[in-house]
Amino acid sequence: MGIYLHPITVSFKTSINSEIYIDKTSLIAFTNKRINTQQRYICVSRPRRFGKTMAADMLAAYYDNAENTKELFDQLKISKKPSYEVHINRYNVLKIDMQSFLNKGKTVEGLIQRLNQCLIKELKKAYPDMDVIDEDDLSEICNSVLAKTGIQFVIIIDEWDCVMRRIHEWKEQKLYLDYLRDWLKDQPYIALAYMTGILPIKNMENIRH
Repeated sequence: MGIYLHPITVSFKTSINSEIYIDKTSLIAFTNKRINTQQRYICVSRPRRFGKTMAADMLAAYYDNAENTKELFDQLKISKKPSYEVHINRYNVLKIDMQSFLNKGKTVEGLIQRLNQCLIKELKKAYPDMDVIDEDDLSEICNSVLAKTGIQFVIIIDEWDCVMRRIHEWKEQKLYLDYLRDWLKDQPYIALAYMTGILPIKNMENIRH
């Protein structure tokens, strides 16, 4: 288990144990339909305190293959859906809170550098025998993991739009959007990319084209 690769499921377990927990696992049936389709890129734009982070924790706990989480989900709504057994614990999950990377990196360049370092470090630790030409290329490493294991990634990014909200220079925003596009768009290792934020979804057009 890591911080970003195979994130621990404590947060979702805490949510389930809370008296105010509401079963939102029907969302998983929706995301399951999107896996490995042209619609596998999902951006959820909602107000604050809408449960976006809890949903991200839930998806990570369901899809990640490092821990058997059927005990968590067997009593929830998703367990009655036909796709439940097909996708549970079948993927490498990378879960990222982009806000924390911006806070520590200070700039878009710093965010990208720190994000690459953290994700690559965990991937190399989990898969030490990868055959890559550029050991600092995140996309190449993800492709190498797929080639080596046959296992795709589910990428979950919370607060994806923090750069757009806090840094208003278009050149910096474009650097960030180009980075996301290069890492995520049309990559064979992506089974599903799920991103949350509070900005209008129209900002995603820069990634999709």
